[in-house]
Amino acid sequence: MFAWLGLWQLHRAVEKEALLAAFAGAADRPPVSLARARQAPVGEVYPHVRVGGRYDATHTYLLDDQVRSSRQGVVVFTAFAPNDGALPLLVNRGFMPRDENAAIPKIPPLSADVVELSGLYAPPPGSALRIGGNALPAQQQWPKLFIYVDTAEIGEDLGHPIDTRVLMLDADGASGFERGWTPQIIPPEKHRGYAFQWFSFLVATLVIFITLHWRREKPGIP
Repeated sequence: MFAWLGLWQLHRAVEKEALLAAFAGAADRPPVSLARARQAPVGEVYPHVRVGGRYDATHTYLLDDQVRSSRQGVVVFTAFAPNDGALPLLVNRGFMPRDENAAIPKIPPLSADVVELSGLYAPPPGSALRIGGNALPAQQQWPKLFIYVDTAEIGEDLGHPIDTRVLMLDADGASGFERGWTPQIIPPEKHRGYAFQWFSFLVATLVIFITLHWRREKPGIP
């Protein structure tokens, strides 16, 4: 069992390396339509998408308690309605550090015009510990703060369903946001560490087994 678990963890490490490699090169691939991207399996590929539509500028959410380069801040999400009337989705606009003199950063304004966005279509960040249930309905002012991204809860807050995946915008130095995307997964190094632990248990078990079952000749009785 220990050997099987160790080999399984090594296999998972290889899978995660392939996933990270695919994610790293996704932004360099030609963009596809959102409709086509929605046909891709969740979490297995990260399509590079181009989609036109309008931001719902009044409904912005801030994922709080985020850290980038030792700076605390927020990740900004805004609802977006595609031109073709398809299911709306959240757009991850990027990270902004907190201003020491303000409760929340000053978020760059959005245009009310039709815009064309490009970015990676992927699951939202992993959920943190949930305490106290959905805190969004109790907030009356926008933007609203949250500590985990639950698209079902956000859909209820907006009054209509939204996509379970989000659009993570391509890097843009003029946007005012920091964008450096990586999948929210256990890294390959941790899987190899777990594999080492299982193989260590295997060796320890074998040593204990051999020690307890070692047959020694008893000295002769005169």
